[in-house]
Amino acid sequence: MSSETSRIEAFSDGVFAIAITLLILEIKIPSVTQARLGRQLLQQWPSYVAFLMSFLFIGIMWINHHRLFTHIRRSDNGLLFLNLLLLLGVSAVPFPTAVLAAHATAPGLRTAAALYNGTYVVIAVFFNLLWRYAVSRGLLDRSSAEFGVSTSRQYMVGPLLYAICFGLVWVNVALSLALNVALAVYFAIPAQRVTGARSAHTQFPNAHS
Repeated sequence: MSSETSRIEAFSDGVFAIAITLLILEIKIPSVTQARLGRQLLQQWPSYVAFLMSFLFIGIMWINHHRLFTHIRRSDNGLLFLNLLLLLGVSAVPFPTAVLAAHATAPGLRTAAALYNGTYVVIAVFFNLLWRYAVSRGLLDRSSAEFGVSTSRQYMVGPLLYAICFGLVWVNVALSLALNVALAVYFAIPAQRVTGARSAHTQFPNAHS
């Protein structure tokens, strides 16, 4: 870990850890009543699904953040600010997750899904801004040419694809959420395997120390 980015990574890891831990708080302990425990547990299925989805999403975002900062070796004020914007989006995830779980079987499902998907549109934009700023300011190490090309290509489509998920909410909520999960899997795959990027410094001139 570069000493210049170590505090960024440590602080970011803490935010990711807190956000992913808060997700479980939406799953309530069944009350001691005459109702059967098994029935009460089954009735919380929307919370289980929302928890697993958001746990997956936050986990993959953490993986991608780690991948980026493996190659980002220097920082400046702009990078600090953009990283904070990204963490703002990450820390907000438990709220739309709770809203989606609460309204999964209610008339407000479409609005809840729009809020949920919209959150990931914003996060995708922040990820792009952070990465492209690091590239444009030459904050990467010298060995990052291939990684830089492939990651730029993979991230470029992120906001558009998440915006499509958001638009699908008004057509089919289940389909929009399924596509969101598919996108999470897509971004879990290392960019080099997805894009087949060519390693050439002439294509990525800012990848230097």
